Amino acid sequence: MALDNRDEEKQKLFTRRAAVIGGGQLALFTVLAGRMYYLQVIESQEYEILAEENRVNVRLLPPLRGEIVDRFGEKLASNRQNFRVVLIPEQTDDVEATLEKLSEIIDISERTRKRVLREVRQKRGFVPLTVAENLEWETFAEINIHTPDLPGLTPEVGDTRHYPYGEDLAHVVGYVAAVTDRDFEGEDDPLLQLPGFRVGRSGVERMLEKELRGQAGNSRVEVNAYGRVIRELAKNPGTPGDEVVLTLDMDIQRYATERVRGESASIVVMDVVTGELVSIVSAPGFDPNLFNIGLSQAEWEGLTNNELNPLVNKTLAGQYPPGSTFKMVVALAALDAGVIAPNRTIFCSGKVSLGSHDFHCWKRGGHGPMDMVDAIKHSCNVYFYEIGKRLGIDKIEKMARRFGLGDQLAVDMAGEKAGNIPSAGWKRATTGVPWQQGETLNASIGQGYVLTTPLQLATMAARIANGGTAVRPWLVRSVGGQLREMPQAVPMGIPPAHISIIQRGMNEVVNVPGGTAFRSRLPLENAAMAGKTGTALVRRISREERARGVLKNDELPWKFRDHALFVGYGPVENPRYAISVIVDHGGGGSAAAAPVAKDVMTRVLTRDPMNMAAYEQVPGGGNGLSRRAALTGRRSGGGG
Repeated sequence: MALDNRDEEKQKLFTRRAAVIGGGQLALFTVLAGRMYYLQVIESQEYEILAEENRVNVRLLPPLRGEIVDRFGEKLASNRQNFRVVLIPEQTDDVEATLEKLSEIIDISERTRKRVLREVRQKRGFVPLTVAENLEWETFAEINIHTPDLPGLTPEVGDTRHYPYGEDLAHVVGYVAAVTDRDFEGEDDPLLQLPGFRVGRSGVERMLEKELRGQAGNSRVEVNAYGRVIRELAKNPGTPGDEVVLTLDMDIQRYATERVRGESASIVVMDVVTGELVSIVSAPGFDPNLFNIGLSQAEWEGLTNNELNPLVNKTLAGQYPPGSTFKMVVALAALDAGVIAPNRTIFCSGKVSLGSHDFHCWKRGGHGPMDMVDAIKHSCNVYFYEIGKRLGIDKIEKMARRFGLGDQLAVDMAGEKAGNIPSAGWKRATTGVPWQQGETLNASIGQGYVLTTPLQLATMAARIANGGTAVRPWLVRSVGGQLREMPQAVPMGIPPAHISIIQRGMNEVVNVPGGTAFRSRLPLENAAMAGKTGTALVRRISREERARGVLKNDELPWKFRDHALFVGYGPVENPRYAISVIVDHGGGGSAAAAPVAKDVMTRVLTRDPMNMAAYEQVPGGGNGLSRRAALTGRRSGGGG
């Protein structure tokens, strides 16, 4: 009986344990089933997305950079094929051996070799690394032929920036270069993180960087578990950057550049009514293509050590004493203040004494009696010393600023300097010393503290030529097919009679015997040029040197020679184009700058680009040529 009871207890115990285990299994099964339902049904969409993301990668594609063209559609900056070689490290057992084999076809510098090896260590094995780019087609083809012997190397074709006119336009168009840490400040465009992406560094490339850059595209690629690309699923090339049309005429630009080849010089040609810049030359320049592909140390040192300063845009950033080209401003200030009548003469004996100091005219024996037109024609210093004394520096400063001198003109390029137009307050604030009258005399002939840029001098000449309207220079006609509005030109409030006196003087400078630029009158029957020469001293002439005879420019080292200047406009009867020319250390303005202006103005008036059909983008796509009625209509009837 007792035995039966123990068996019965064991049976109950077994049954309870079986029930507990069975219940546990059921609960576990229920939890697993619930979890599976949760993952596969409720969360299915999210995990499907995650799985898809693991399978598909989206990669950014750089857009084509917008092209830059001149007013007639000639390409000034474009894109061209970039033949390059990339290395995929995981596809070769020995990276160094592969590079060694490649060096038998192309030159691989030690610097490039170290860079590639460093990137191999830093990046994952399947990430392509650029070994060489901008290869010649013949070299690229040879690499393709030897690809089986170059494990890990893949020839590719991409895009790169190209500047067909090289140094002739380097300062205007600018160049692009690799992204630096500074470019990320305030920028969240993912394009900047793409290896090899380049941004504008100077000129129009820099000023219109965002418009030229465009919108990124993307490529959807399928990858395996290791992230390696298996195939491309879809591709969106992105939106190319906007096309930028400049006001320049490349024919004039090319001619003007060639005219001062080998010299340190600047030339600006602008429309006197609209302010459009026809040509803007800073010589010598540099090849912007070299900055795109990367300069060697020797090339960089060659540019920075060049005494002709090829890296400086002299038209915007060159600050020069204007010399006698400043005399028109002083004359207008004198007329405005009523300190002298235009026909009232002042006798030039060759010098003016102030205290113990003599201020000399460039003509040692003096010019004799000079009225205002004669003084401009002969560039008499004594006449302007005298009216400068009657004016005082502050009246001269106010008139100079009305002509755009001493202030930035906000042209569409980076790096513009303001120059300097002094006043009594400026000197006290800058040096703590009161203004001296002798400094007014120096300023009256464009010396001393007076500094201007070639762009400002061309603007000054344009405002005189158009009768006293404050035209402003501008360079960009349209962006993305949208014409830009011209800067508003307002009357300067100068009496026409005053402007007429100055124009008469400038006409006689070039077209009447005895004028300082008479030898540079135009060889055209139906058009003449008016102008003013200038010679800016770059060294102080001591009393001792003056007593024994001032050294001539060709007796001095180049850097101590005078700057040669000329400003002018043409045609005289119906002014259309203004010009400024500065030849650094070229000597006298009549000998070095005026002949350059003569040749360039002859070319401009003969071609007359403002009366030619300009290039435009056609709204809705495509490009075409059509006449800008708004401009040519207001300019019709002019001679050229």
